[in-house]
Order: sequence, then C-alpha cells, then structure tokens
Amino acid sequence: MAGSAHATVDTASRARARRPPAGAAGTGWPPAAVAAAFTLAQLLLVRPGMGLGWDETVYVSQVSGHAPASYFSAPRARGISLLVAPVATWSSSTPLLRVHLALLSGLALFLALRAWRGLFPVGVLALGGALFASLWVTLFYGPQAMPNYWVAVGALAATGCFLRARTRPGALWGLAGSAALMAWMRPVDAVWAALPLLALGLARHRRRALLVLLTGLAAGAAEWVVEAYADYGGLARRLSDGSAIQGGLGWHFAVVDQLRSLGGRTLCRPCTGALPHPLLTLWWFTLPLLAGLALAMAVRTRRATATALPLGCAASAAFPYLFLIGYAAPRFLLPAYALLALPVADALVHLMTADPRSPRRARRPARRTAPLLAPHLPRRSALPPVSPRSSRPVVVVLVCAGLAAHLAVQLAVLLHTVGSTTAAHREWARTADELRRSGVRPPCLVAGHEALPIAFAAGCGSAATAGPNANTTEDGIAATARRTPVAVLVPSGSAPPRYARGWPSVPAGTVRIYYAVPGAGS
Repeated sequence: MAGSAHATVDTASRARARRPPAGAAGTGWPPAAVAAAFTLAQLLLVRPGMGLGWDETVYVSQVSGHAPASYFSAPRARGISLLVAPVATWSSSTPLLRVHLALLSGLALFLALRAWRGLFPVGVLALGGALFASLWVTLFYGPQAMPNYWVAVGALAATGCFLRARTRPGALWGLAGSAALMAWMRPVDAVWAALPLLALGLARHRRRALLVLLTGLAAGAAEWVVEAYADYGGLARRLSDGSAIQGGLGWHFAVVDQLRSLGGRTLCRPCTGALPHPLLTLWWFTLPLLAGLALAMAVRTRRATATALPLGCAASAAFPYLFLIGYAAPRFLLPAYALLALPVADALVHLMTADPRSPRRARRPARRTAPLLAPHLPRRSALPPVSPRSSRPVVVVLVCAGLAAHLAVQLAVLLHTVGSTTAAHREWARTADELRRSGVRPPCLVAGHEALPIAFAAGCGSAATAGPNANTTEDGIAATARRTPVAVLVPSGSAPPRYARGWPSVPAGTVRIYYAVPGAGS
C-alpha cells in the first residue's frame, strides 16, 4: 500500500512538472492577434506598389519569367527565391508579391511565438511579438523578398523548440524545420545564430536535440553547398569570395555604422555622415539594459535558461555584423532583435506587475526585550507605512509612455523610409520606360549605374564589368551590342565607357542612357 501511495504521489508530481505554470500556455489568441496586426500593418504602411529593390531583383529574377536571371553572387542563398516562386513564376505583379510575403511573414511570426508556449506567459509572448513586429525595420522588410526576416523568425522558433524538446519530443520537428529555414535563407547567419544552441547541447549532453539541429542546418544548407562545388570552385572558395564581396571579413567596429543606419538608411556603405537624432536611437541603447534586467530577474527566480539562451543567441547572431564587417544595414540585426524581444518583454511585464516585497524574506519581528534594555529611548512617531505597491502605477505609466514614444519613433522612421524608397524605385521605373522608348526592348542587355534593378524593370538582362556583380567584360558588352539592343547607364555629367562613346544618348533622371539597337541605324 505504501509503495502504491508513493507511486501515486510520484505520478502526480511528474504530471505537475509537465504542466506549464499558470498562465504560461493559456490561449493562443493574443500572439495570433499580434501576427494578424503585423500583417495588416505591412499592407497599410509599406505600400504594396513599392517597386522591387536591388537585392530583391536578384532573388526574384532567379525564378521569374519577366527577365533573365541576374548574377547570383557567392554570399547569396536561394531560399528567398523559392519562397517567392509561387507568385513570381507566373506573375510580374509587385503588389501581389508583397501581399504574398506579408501573409507568410505574419504566419511565420505566429508560429515562432507559438514555439515558446509554456516557457513564458502568453502575455509576455504577445508583448514580445508586438515589440519585434513594431520595429520599423521588421515592418519594412517583412513584405520584401529579402532573407533576413526569415532568419530572424527561424532563429526565434529554433531556440524555443530547442528548450521545449526535452519535455515535448514533438518540438524536435519544429527545431528541424526552423534550423532548415535559417540555413535555407542564409547558411552562415544560421550557424552564428545556432552556436549557443550547439554549445548548450554539448554541455548538457542533449544528443537527440543536437542531432536534429545539425540535421536541419545541413538540410537547409545542402543546396548552397552543392552549388558551391558546381559553380563557385568549392565551399572554401565560395566562402572566400563571399568575404571579399562583403569587404573582407575581419575586425571592424561597425556599432557606430549600425547606429547611423537606424535613421532609415537601408544600406550604409560607405557609412559616413552624422548620427541620427538621439530620439531615434534611444531604444537601441535601452535594449541591453532591459536584457540585463531580464537575465538578473531570471537568475533570481531560478529559470535562467529560458532567458539566457535567447540572449546568447542574439549576441552570437549580432556579433559578425557589429564587429566583423565594414558596413551596416539595419536588416542585418533582425535575428538579434527577434531573440531579444521575449526576454525584454518579460522584463517590462516584471517592472509593471511584480511586487517589490515578493523576492525578499519577511523580516523577523523585533524582540520584546528591546524596550526593556533601553527604556530611556524616545518612542518613534507612528508614521503610516508606505506600501511598495504605491509606486507601481508610476512605473506602469512610465513604461506605457516609453512604449508609446517608441512606437511613434518607429512609425516616423518607417514612413520616411518607405517614402524615400518608393521615390527611388519610381525613378528606376521611369528610366526603364525611357529604355523602351529608345528601342531597348527584350531581349536586351543593360549595364552601368544601377543597371541591375532597372534592367529587370525593363525586362532586360543586366551586366557589370566590375564590383560584386561582375559577370562580363567591356569587349563582351560591345560584342553583344552587334546583335542585341544594349544600353549603358551613365551618371549625368560623367563620360561613357570606351565602347559606347559613339552611341546615341538620351537623358533619364539622374543618368544618361547610351544605347545601341542593331538594325535601327544607331
């Protein structure tokens, strides 16, 4: 009987251990509402009609029938090209592509937050998702054909699944899929983000989770590795070429460069000029402070792993872009922001709801002998006790005011960035229209200043004789001009290349088009 009773108690204890804390799992609607709001905000604030950017053009052209594929340089991976393929293979509509990506990015955010059920309360998950989703850089790149957002949600989901895999074996499937997604999009970034997971798995002998994580990374990177040997001269050569294209990986203090990019510069290369207004960068300095508070709070409550692991992954993912690369783009730190979001949200919730008396032990009552030992001491005045809860409304107001100001700053930077980017893309579209009027129509080739996105807009192939996208020579372009319409874009006031000096030309915005159309008397 005693053994049976002990067995029953053990079973009940294990059941309680497996059960998430009160409010930890809860209902899934708050994260779902955040994801839906994120999707809607993308469609309303980031105009679906905004044309494709430079890098987007490269990725979309790999699967689009609208124009020949652009040169695919060594650092790039084809994950984002496959993600846009369901739309880009049969339609050249940019608004349709934006809607497709906005819907997918909202769904991905929900699944990434869902991977953390039971590790943080549902309110923390919703707030963390909202903090990440409301950053201007997240909203701006969510509906774009760029890989960094997808590495971010993959890293967030992989970390949550890794933590839950010990008690919920089904989370291993999520770990494998998330790891594959990261490596599918950017293999090198995936390795940096997964380093703390690998270290923790080795330290705690979590062989099954390690095997699943490594299998997911290998599956996602397989195509990139095979392509390295097929087209780039091997894996080492592709990594070396990728480093050279990025300016040579080595010690570079790019923290200030990242600060300069927070004002809405989508690419800061070279990164010069004044820093943005302090109001635009204050949130960036607040992040590590809140992260430190979250870690200290987690250590005191003996649940440090669920907080320390995403913080470690965030630091690892950010390290190469803060200290190993000589330029900056705000999208590079999206994985770090996603991983910081939940610990930071936990710290904010703690500030607004925690009772300052709870972590302290109750003081022992004063001994009754004290008045007898010192009867001559005056009795203290009976002042009303100050409740520690009296300061909570002030903290709540301050936190809410700070979050409101933060949202206003993010919205202002987002609208500015969307406006300037849309104007630049429209300028490219006008240049493409001028190419068509000049007789440069498919099949055709465009080279020169900002040729890659303009060529795609015109339905032409693109060519470059120097830089990271170099894929031909001047003699090769001159030979092509004898049988195919060719145009060279030259900044206004600059001289054309040698092979185009005798070609007719027309102005188009900030460039001048030199063109050759065989059979048109040019």
